[in-house]
Amino acid sequence: MAAINGIINGTDIKIYAATNLVAYATSGTLNVNHSTRDNTNKESSGWKESGEGLRDWSVDLDGMYAWATADGSAITNLDDLLSSYVVTRTSLAIEFGTNESGGANNTYTGDVYMTSGSISASTEESTTYSCSFEGTGDLTIATA
Repeated sequence: MAAINGIINGTDIKIYAATNLVAYATSGTLNVNHSTRDNTNKESSGWKESGEGLRDWSVDLDGMYAWATADGSAITNLDDLLSSYVVTRTSLAIEFGTNESGGANNTYTGDVYMTSGSISASTEESTTYSCSFEGTGDLTIATA
């Protein structure tokens, strides 16, 4: 497929957990942080000084909740993620990006621990889920 040019449609960004597309996702957020450390001292003339510190990253995901597709096919859903990674305290590889190739399409990958999951079921509304993943180690950026 061709490279995505111009502003990227959010629908083209997908999240894969252990190489499986997370089903019915409606939104995903990649968070990257760099915490600085305080280097202020008596020679700082009353100005705060900072130095480099720890970096961290996480992924948040929201979607429509289902146990299977409309035709009964299996999907990767919140139940699978909870039983496979929270209950067992196991990390997983996650990928955030497009599956397009042939250009400057960035994909972010790394290992994560699932840190939370929730299901919301309001009257006469579609049931939704939310989950969060915390990165462990490097976040790798690759160009497809």
